[in-house]
Parts: sequence; structure tokens; C-alpha cells
Amino acid sequence: MASTITERKPKSKRIHRVGRKVRSFPVVFFDESQQVIKRTLDLLISFTLVVFVFFWLFPIIGVLIKLTSKGPLIFKQLRHGKDNVPFYCYKFRTMYINDQADTVQATKNDPRITPIGKFLRKTSLDELPQFFNVIKGDMSIVGPRPHAVPMNYKFSAEIDNFMFRHTVKPGITGLAQAKGFRGETRDFYDIYSRCKLDIFYVNNWSPLLDLKIIFWTFLSLLLHKDQAY
Repeated sequence: MASTITERKPKSKRIHRVGRKVRSFPVVFFDESQQVIKRTLDLLISFTLVVFVFFWLFPIIGVLIKLTSKGPLIFKQLRHGKDNVPFYCYKFRTMYINDQADTVQATKNDPRITPIGKFLRKTSLDELPQFFNVIKGDMSIVGPRPHAVPMNYKFSAEIDNFMFRHTVKPGITGLAQAKGFRGETRDFYDIYSRCKLDIFYVNNWSPLLDLKIIFWTFLSLLLHKDQAY
């Protein structure tokens, strides 16, 4: 894949502070036409789904969530966006109300997950409200997946230039997810592999790559169902 995509050369450097560490890395510049194309694709796909799918699917999911557990329909979690600016990421609530939702990752057979939540996670339907994050401009359909803020600080302390992922908008799906890295980050290799794919994406973005990732994501949802829980 790398051989078919031209890598852009950095034009300057940006400084990011993470805790006490100061890290510098190249700023990636998308020209104006590329930004317009990416934003147009994001809005076109998002509004199409809202008009033709979400208007009937969201009420069904909402009723099932409300019938199986107490609590809000939408779970909002603070995550880092482009340039490390925090934003609230939307998801359908899949857990019973608990105090560890922002600090402890979901694991296999996690007792916090509701009956309908297990199905929503397995099918990734819990992520659908993030299309409204896309419409708001906080996210893109394709980009590095955002992590909860406490986890982001943890990962950035373990991997140099981890925050390079945040030079672009985070995505509902990304190259790492399309290649099968879904669900819990179990060890250093897991998060490092995701980060490596995210950095490749940032350095080699193109509209064609976004379309490929969307296609690969659908394949991953079919072939790697056991990795989401």
C-alpha cells in the first residue's frame, strides 16, 4: 500500500506538551482542496445516513437501551481531538452506570456491559452517534481513533510521538481498526501497532485511502467480530 501513495514532506514542526514531556514532530499540511474534499465526503455520508437510516434505527436502539437498564441513552466521554483539543465523543450507552467508565477499558465478559450493550459493541452500532460528532466538526469518518483522556496520557507516556496522531481529526474508524485492531488494547504491542498504522495514515492521507479504509472496515466487522466486546 505504501508504494502506491506519495508521502508528503513536512514543512515545519509543532510542539506538543504531554505531562512534563515536550515532543516535537512535523506538521502535516493538507492543501485547501484536500481539506474540502475530506470534509465534503464526511458531510455527504453523514447526512445520507441521518436521513435514510438513523431516523428509524436510533429510536429502536434507544428503546432497547431504556428497556434493559437505567441511565442516559447517550454516553459522552471526554477525548482528545485535533491538536489535543478535548471534545465530548458520543456513543450509545452500553454499560450499567459505573465509576470506572472513563478509566477502565471494557474487557471480555465485562459485567458492566448490559445485554443490549454487548450486541451494540459486537456490531459497532454503539459508535453510530459519532456521526453527529462528524457533522459538528469534532471528528472525521476516517482518522486515528480517539481514546479517553486518561488512557491517552498513559499511552503517550509509553510511546514516543504518540500525540502525532492528533495532527488530524480523530475518526469513527481508522487504518488500525480496518486492519483488525479493535476493542481492548491488551499490551504494548497492541497499542504500538495501532499507533504505527495511525501515523502512516497521517503521513499518507488521500481521499482514495479513506474510501479503502471504509471498505476494509466493513470487511473487518464481518471477519473480526470476536475482537469487539
